[in-house]
Amino acid sequence: MTMTTTVPKPAVRPTAKNATAPRPAPSLAREDLAARKGASRAASKDLGTPESALRAGRENAAAPKPAPRTTWEALTEAVRETGGYPTRARAEHLTRLVLTALGTHLTGDERVALAQSLPPEAGHLIASRIPLPHPLTAREFVDSVSTQLPDSTPATARWDVSSVLTAVSTTIGPALTDQVLSQLPRGYALLFGRAELAAAMA
Repeated sequence: MTMTTTVPKPAVRPTAKNATAPRPAPSLAREDLAARKGASRAASKDLGTPESALRAGRENAAAPKPAPRTTWEALTEAVRETGGYPTRARAEHLTRLVLTALGTHLTGDERVALAQSLPPEAGHLIASRIPLPHPLTAREFVDSVSTQLPDSTPATARWDVSSVLTAVSTTIGPALTDQVLSQLPRGYALLFGRAELAAAMA
């Protein structure tokens, strides 16, 4: 009877290729710390540098944004409907005249806010004008527009000016309309369709 002896193989010596150092299981505290660090890195990636985060905070705390602009077509169509004009071309012509004249009467934040709240075409008409040293009275304002309208009378000119400014007031809202009126002489409220705030035209 032949006996076979099995010689155990020598253990493989760890090398740089197959060596794997055992890692202790992370504790709950370490897992929580890692999660917090990951969240912090994600937040930093979204905000960028600390300066960017501060700048974003200041921008969010800035003044309210102006209302979304309507279009030039919508504004002039509103003028056409308000004034009962047969064509939008007539309404566009009057809108350009009145807003160009209004641009010479406003300054400061009200001027900027009004230009930003109207369509770009209308905002440019206001922002491109140089303000007068002294604004005209409401009656003088109507008369100045009347001189640019053939066959115009004081009554028809006042209707035309009021049709444009009432449509503008509806577009920009009551709060900004009040701010604009605060820069104008007494009597303009009637032209903006705000008869309840207006005295007789000076």
